[in-house]
Amino acid sequence: MAPSGLVDPGFLRSSEGSLSVAQTVALLIAFLCVHCSSWWTDFSAFRYFQVVTLWFLVTFLIFLFMHIFRLQSKMPCINWALTEFLHYAVGMLLIFIASLVAAVKSRGIFALIAGSVFGFIATVLLAISVCRSYRVACGSQPTSAAIS
Repeated sequence: MAPSGLVDPGFLRSSEGSLSVAQTVALLIAFLCVHCSSWWTDFSAFRYFQVVTLWFLVTFLIFLFMHIFRLQSKMPCINWALTEFLHYAVGMLLIFIASLVAAVKSRGIFALIAGSVFGFIATVLLAISVCRSYRVACGSQPTSAAIS
């Protein structure tokens, strides 16, 4: 039974909440490593990395706050399970590409390498979220019709 009230304090202690927090922290660290580095070896590659990590950091924070404040129940016209699945899948792909490009273009600069490593960590965490949300959004649905 879900607790009543505006805020769900148990969400952050759940595995889904911990995974969401870990994703946002990994993306924040990846973004800050690249943003604070003064030795960019390829401007367009690292600007792309920053845009992708910052975009998904903000959207994952929005999803996190939506879960904490139970905003999905206030907007039932949107299939939130499918929305999160698609967003996690696209995020996983784009962050993986950005991290791969950043790793190739880093040329031994520690801050850029660290940014790409945290990008790969975020990619793995997103892959776990994709698997979990796939089961919820696209899992087998029971049917009432029997096939004879």
